[in-house]
Order: sequence, then C-alpha cells, then structure tokens
Amino acid sequence: MTMAILFGLLIGLLLGLLGAGGSILAVPALVFGVGMGLHEAIPASLVVVGASALAGLIPRLRQQVIRWPVALVFGAAGLPAAFAGTAVGRLLPERWLMLGFAVLMVAVAVRMLRSQTEHGGACRTRAGGINWRSCLPKALAAGAAVGFLTGLFGVGGGFVIVPALVLLLGLTTTEAVATSLVIVAINAASGLAAHAGAAADLDYTVIAAFAAAAMAASLAAGRIANKIPAKPLRRGFAGVVLTVAAGVAGTALLAPHLLTA
Repeated sequence: MTMAILFGLLIGLLLGLLGAGGSILAVPALVFGVGMGLHEAIPASLVVVGASALAGLIPRLRQQVIRWPVALVFGAAGLPAAFAGTAVGRLLPERWLMLGFAVLMVAVAVRMLRSQTEHGGACRTRAGGINWRSCLPKALAAGAAVGFLTGLFGVGGGFVIVPALVLLLGLTTTEAVATSLVIVAINAASGLAAHAGAAADLDYTVIAAFAAAAMAASLAAGRIANKIPAKPLRRGFAGVVLTVAAGVAGTALLAPHLLTA
C-alpha cells in the first residue's frame, strides 16, 4: 500500500506539471512496485491516470486555458481506436507487450529530451484561431493514434498530445498542457471501457490508494505548474523513464515470469 501511494504521488506530480508523463510510469509501477499482473495493471493504470488528469484540470478551469473544441476532436477520434488497441493487446503475449512498452518509453524519453518551441503550427490563423479546414485530418489522425496506444498499453498519451497541440495546432504550452489533461481523461475513460472485462479481477483497495495520491499530487502540481521551469523537469523525467525502460526490457527478456501476478 505504501508503494502504491508513493508511486501515485509521482505520477500525479508529473501529470499535473507537464500534462503528460505520469501515465508512462503507471503500468511499470503497478507491475513491479505493487505486484499486479500486466493485464490487470493496464486497466488499473487507466483509473489512476484518468482520476489524476481530472484533478489536474481543476486549477486550469479557473485559468480558462483549456481549448475545448480541440480536446473533443482528439477525444472523439480516440474512442474507437482505444477498443482497437485493446483487441490487439489481448492477442499479444505479455512478454512482447512489455517489450513494446519499453520501446514506447524510450520514444517518450527521446521526445522529452528534445527542445520544444512555445509557438508553432501552420494550423494557427493570423487572428489567433485554428484553421480546422487544413488541420482537422491531422488532429483526427493524432487522436486515433493516441487512443490506440491508450487501449494497447494503458497510457493516457499526453506525451504525444502535448507536442501535437503545440507543433501541429499552434497552441501555447500552457494551453496544450491544460487541453491535454481533458484528452487524457477522455482516453482513459474509453480505454477503461474497452478493458471492462478485467474489472472484476482488480484490487480496488490498492487502486483507490494509488489514485487518491495521484489526484492530490496532480491538483497541487496544477497550482504551481506555471512557476516551475519545464525544461529541467522534462530532462529529469526522461532520465527516469530511460532507466525504467531498461528495467522493463530486461525483465521481459530475462525474467518474463515476473510480469504475472
């Protein structure tokens, strides 16, 4: 239980500060830190990630930086894709699914290490709006990709959403982080629905402690996010993710029996 609370605090902190990142650690934390099997850890992580994303939204609602039309487009595209990702995940052995997850973690870390521009995106009009005519197909494609990853690995996808919103649609970083939390919550809900068959096997006492800690940390982080430099935070997080990815890959290759509860 103590490990669940500690990991929950870490995941909520990252999600509240960056609008991304916490979910990529949730599954390894539940498998190796709490002792869940992989196929139970995926839906459990979706509960934790969705709850912490909702908590992180509370201070952003007051700041009025959420771009709701963008969030709804991404979220709607991810709904059917989450079910597709879940179906594919059920066909894969846990060992190979975890290896794929390790590869995804490395990709996330590399993306975190790259510098981000505050503004960008050919989708931003001169008046400051979004040119949906040219960017809607790209937004739908990105939303579907994130939804698929959510169903397959139990991640919220913020590490894809935030740079897509900044570079593709031209949102500021503050807007992208806030909007990402809405999309993460939608994706987590759709992914959890796709994994509904595993609900009876979950340990809800552990999940509740994990989620409560994540929500508290996410809410607190959301209030101070604008005061903390994001660049060193992203670099430190990338280092943690690379370390965990190495451990996940090593376990999947050398001790796959540890992936089952």
